[in-house]
Amino acid sequence: MNAVWTLCVANLREKKIQNGLTALLILLATLLLATSVNVILTTGNLFTAIHEKTNGSHQILKFTNKLHDPRMVNDWWSKQDGVATSKLLPFKNLTTVMYEGQEIPNLYLYMMNTPELPFGVDEPTFVKGDVRSNPATGTIWISTALAYAHGMSLGDHLGFTTGLEKFELEVSAIVIDVPYGAPFSNGIRIWMNTEDYQEKLSSMQVSDMYMMGLRFNDYSQNAYHWDRFENFLGTPFLESKDEFETISAFYLIINKVIAFAMSFLGVVMMSIALITIGFTISDAILSNYKTIGVLKSLGLSANKIILTYVSHYSFLAIISIIPGLLLSHFSSKLIVESSLSNLEMESTTSSIHGGMISLVVGVFVFLLVFLCVLIYSNKTRSIEPAQAIRYGMSEVENSKMTKRLGSSGVNKFGFASYPVAFVIGLRNLLKNRKGSLLIMVLATVTSAVLVFGFVLLNSIVSIEKTMPLWGYDSSDISVVVFNKAAFSRGDFEKEMLVDERVETIGWMGDELSGIFPSEGQTTGSKSVSLDIMDGNYDELGFATLKGNNPKNKNEIALGINVAKHLNKDIGDVTEVYIDGNKHTLTVTGIYQTIREMSNSARITVDVVKVYKPDYYATFLGYIMLKNTADSDDIAAELNAKYKNSVNALAKQTLIDSVFKEAVSILIVPMSIMGLMFVLVTFIIIYSTCRMNIRKESKTYGIYKSVGMTSIKIRQCVTSGVVVLSTIGALLGIVVGTSILPIVMESVLSSYGIVELPLLFNWGGILPMACISIVSAGFGSWLSSRIIAKTSPRILVVE
Repeated sequence: MNAVWTLCVANLREKKIQNGLTALLILLATLLLATSVNVILTTGNLFTAIHEKTNGSHQILKFTNKLHDPRMVNDWWSKQDGVATSKLLPFKNLTTVMYEGQEIPNLYLYMMNTPELPFGVDEPTFVKGDVRSNPATGTIWISTALAYAHGMSLGDHLGFTTGLEKFELEVSAIVIDVPYGAPFSNGIRIWMNTEDYQEKLSSMQVSDMYMMGLRFNDYSQNAYHWDRFENFLGTPFLESKDEFETISAFYLIINKVIAFAMSFLGVVMMSIALITIGFTISDAILSNYKTIGVLKSLGLSANKIILTYVSHYSFLAIISIIPGLLLSHFSSKLIVESSLSNLEMESTTSSIHGGMISLVVGVFVFLLVFLCVLIYSNKTRSIEPAQAIRYGMSEVENSKMTKRLGSSGVNKFGFASYPVAFVIGLRNLLKNRKGSLLIMVLATVTSAVLVFGFVLLNSIVSIEKTMPLWGYDSSDISVVVFNKAAFSRGDFEKEMLVDERVETIGWMGDELSGIFPSEGQTTGSKSVSLDIMDGNYDELGFATLKGNNPKNKNEIALGINVAKHLNKDIGDVTEVYIDGNKHTLTVTGIYQTIREMSNSARITVDVVKVYKPDYYATFLGYIMLKNTADSDDIAAELNAKYKNSVNALAKQTLIDSVFKEAVSILIVPMSIMGLMFVLVTFIIIYSTCRMNIRKESKTYGIYKSVGMTSIKIRQCVTSGVVVLSTIGALLGIVVGTSILPIVMESVLSSYGIVELPLLFNWGGILPMACISIVSAGFGSWLSSRIIAKTSPRILVVE
């Protein structure tokens, strides 16, 4: 055992750089794997913890169209066993909020008439401010989603307008509001005092609307309850219903993307680490073949020689895994807190931890390293002492080498006619095939990671070019009508269409729900959000995956998840209830949208006019311009002229309000992962080239003795690696632009995106791919310094 320990310590001392690089590789793999697992589990656990703490709803029912008596519905659900029901929450909608003299764009406000706490479901959880049963007169409670996104704090004043009246209210508390506090959502609840609600909103000529939350003791049984409820009603539930999947989606989607990327890259990096360890052990066995033979001839058993390698790399694994796990705690905490800050409070930050899961990941990584070392070091069993001492290799390998040296294979390829530099570089690659293959694979993976990361971030940053493929329109200006009493659509259109800058106008109707009957399914009827267009979907930039947008009164286009749920395709007929009226419509198209997770449908205004001939779509206007550059000016003009009735927003303003947060959350972890892979490329290529150069030291000594300079030899070696990594980079471009997007689509499909809208900017893709080439070339060049430092005589003698 003393001999084993002596040999293990000797390997650790003699190969400091190689051991350090191997340890760093294991550390980075552990960091990525542990971070990805922690992010996935912590995200779900943190959301679940807050959802439980607030007695969060599984479904939100909204009564906006007077199709059911909200009090009757609330009373029925409150009597059901296994279901918790909130109080009825009256509200009215506004679209304008001012903070520090500036309007916050793209917000849809639910101004709540706050009943006394507790609500029963979706209890507001106070993060800042005094806990009260309801807001004091002149004050409001706002959600963390609004406060954190815009830097609001207690005592700040927010301004609102009903179109006819403006008023300000003071922020007295910041609360976690789970159903309306997710990142990227624009629906925000403002909790008002009852007196303020009645006084400040009295000028609005609309009656109260209501919402209520349902929480099931066993969510999987909700279909059973809904079957009973709809039997009680005698019809499907005709108002709108938000499902738990929709409520939770935007809390989890970004972290799911980041965790997927990290876990995928962690697996790749771990595979590279194991391949590198295996290659290093194989190379060490070949380099020390004669020494191992001598040790065996002196009585050291094969098991003890294997134990030397196992001890060596087990020690490296342990000292690498521990800091990797510690760092993963901080990295996962950073990612989770940045994406779930809306759920953060002092009592929840402690839930962001690795715990037992990190330990399991660490043990898993250690076992992988242990098994890899055991498998590769087992090759020492076949070493025969006599052959090792005589040939420095097995007799079979010696015979093969002799045949190769004696053959005229070199002349067959005509290498004598090629430049010396080319032959030396190619010979270095061919003679070390395993190392060369590792370099090419590494360059491929690194380029693929960098290219895909760049493409993804660039596509989100430049999302205005692909908005239709995310389920949005491509209009230049959106106009929200918040005061219909003071607005004339006819006059507005007349003025707009005579403006030479305007191309066309379309209008979206008020928020309606489409109810698809169960048709014998066990999941109950399905409620989806309906887009009602008075205009041409195609002209305003709404895209479909297949088929066409509806144009007639008997047509409908379905979101991809609705189509899957109903098992419908182009040309199929489906029944849908709109405002309590049953329609039989033909499916003309299927589309994807990140909004509502593709749980939506598109119809034309003619469908509604079948049962409501005087229906007038004036909820949201879309304006297409001849020159997009005019959008900011026209939006400002509209806001100034129609300040009492509409809120106009340019396309870029809308995009920034929704996707800017996604970019800020994604850019840091994606950049770090890219840098990690560049570092790994450098580490492995440096280590591999250094081992190859040591094995070929005699050959390079001969080159120097016949007049080649150290610089020339180093250039030859590096040029071969650069050529090989260039091939890998080209393959990486293919993988990063073709294969990885498909894998990402499988992650996002449940969120309603089955075809990832990507922009391929080749002016950025090619430089990204070249980073791996530069890293490989620099690693190879740096590792070849040993050639310059050693004299030809010593090299030849060795």
